[in-house]
Amino acid sequence: MKIGELARRTGVSIRSLRYYEEQGLLKPERGDNGYREYSVLAEEQVRTIQFYLGLGLSTEQIAGFLQCVLIHKEAFCSEVLPVYEKKLAEIEEQLALLTAIRSNLMERIAYIRAESTEEEER
Repeated sequence: MKIGELARRTGVSIRSLRYYEEQGLLKPERGDNGYREYSVLAEEQVRTIQFYLGLGLSTEQIAGFLQCVLIHKEAFCSEVLPVYEKKLAEIEEQLALLTAIRSNLMERIAYIRAESTEEEER
């Protein structure tokens, strides 16, 4: 199938499909005319890429285990767990930072409201 058809079937832009190819995630054949020709498995491959992007993984991380998970169950791919654990640690760190920022903002809002109330009462 051509790139336009793959884009329609998956809902992924042609630009993204070309990017996946640049990143080594998709490997279409080239016809005599130079056009990309995707196998019937490309649709599942793109959906799998989209799934992992949705988990917040980078294309580089996905490239490290994509072929394994396309062939085997995710649980049988030893490359996946360390990537998940690293991503979870990053998210935990971001959550801690956001929680601290949230607390600081709440304190500032409370302070400003208290100051405003005092000013109005004078």
